[in-house]
Amino acid sequence: MDQHESEQEPTIAPGGIVVGVDGSEHGQCALVWAAREAERRNLPLHVVTAYSVPIFAASGLDGGYATVDDSVIREGAEEIVRQALSKVSVYPIDVDGSVENGDASGVLLELSASAELLVFGTRGRGGFVGRLLGSVSSALPAHSKCPTVTVPLYCGDRLGEPTEDKHVKAERAKSGPRAIENVVAVGVDGSEQARVAVLDAAEAAERMGAKLRVICAVPEYSGSLAWVPAPLDREALFKDIRVQLDAGLAWIRSHFPRLTIETQLLDGSPVDVMVEASRNVELVVLGTRGRGGFTGMLLGSTSDGVLHHAKGPVMVVPDREDPRLADRADFGPMLGAA
Repeated sequence: MDQHESEQEPTIAPGGIVVGVDGSEHGQCALVWAAREAERRNLPLHVVTAYSVPIFAASGLDGGYATVDDSVIREGAEEIVRQALSKVSVYPIDVDGSVENGDASGVLLELSASAELLVFGTRGRGGFVGRLLGSVSSALPAHSKCPTVTVPLYCGDRLGEPTEDKHVKAERAKSGPRAIENVVAVGVDGSEQARVAVLDAAEAAERMGAKLRVICAVPEYSGSLAWVPAPLDREALFKDIRVQLDAGLAWIRSHFPRLTIETQLLDGSPVDVMVEASRNVELVVLGTRGRGGFTGMLLGSTSDGVLHHAKGPVMVVPDREDPRLADRADFGPMLGAA
């Protein structure tokens, strides 16, 4: 790579799938998932790593600040990208890579303006992905201009990626082997943002040749559930929600007539329900925000609940306008509608 490639941030504006790597096992899982998705979508894959030169206070009498050699860090970053490109060379996709100089999350957020999808691991070595879901855990999913997919190390066995992580190995031993259903699961709460997520989930299910499972989880009533219509007993509430879910099912089928779709109405914490679902399905899909019953909780105070504890890939879909939303009311009552 040219010594001056990364003097501007970022140096490229990819239009396909962007995956962040740092050489860690977490990054390897994200890389493999992204390559498979690029093949499914027939899109190019761009592999990126980012670094910033650390600055520290000098201890000499002259004071001031000192920096480490930029070329040494950059050479290490370039080697990470080279290894990643070699790893995905077996896939029938167009792939390239770059090293960017700057904050990792900031680089990816800027790239999200032109990318169709951002993919990254849950944590890494600290240089790149290690920061993504640390102190800035909500920065990428909440502010990305395109959907994001977080790939946890726990699901590495699905991707043929072994791990020596003792925490992952202990948890796998405790839970035992589980068959992965060919299912894309999406959480809904009656918000417009959730309906956008359902559309993206349906498209993902079609690409995977999978079933779409629409899940609505109803926690114990509290004032935060603004979408719940009046104080009702649980049985009446579930009956009302079921009618609206069935109407939504008819709407989705009208746009995806060849897709196998089912709904689940469950009693329990939305975060717990979706984390458990992630153990057994190919992909979990969520909106960035909602009415408080489901996705409104996700990227607020409970973001760690799903993104950090999911056992499979999680796609977070940003809010956007979609012409297919216009005919939803034609199919019957909507969750949360006045």
